[in-house]
Amino acid sequence: MLGLCARAGKLITGEKACVQAARAGSVHAMLLDGAASENAVKAVSQACESHGVPLLRTGALELGDAIGKPGRMAAGVTDAGMAARIIEFSQAGGPAVDNRPEGPQ
Repeated sequence: MLGLCARAGKLITGEKACVQAARAGSVHAMLLDGAASENAVKAVSQACESHGVPLLRTGALELGDAIGKPGRMAAGVTDAGMAARIIEFSQAGGPAVDNRPEGPQ
């Protein structure tokens, strides 16, 4: 799902860009990689909490691989429908981040 968001241009990546987007109200969901630094976790978490943006955590080093930008620790979804679907997958215990090249089966 995240790869689709990235290809559609509905994804902001990078800690600083995501924090700014959360403050501006332009993201509907935020994802944070499990390997993110304490400072990144703190900055993104505070921005999401204070601006009412849902925050989802992924496994270590999964986020960047899923969006085709290895090493990225934060991503924000700018499309409300896609964000709702990612949140739904996450709450159902499904993979919000799917690294398999063939996609979900």
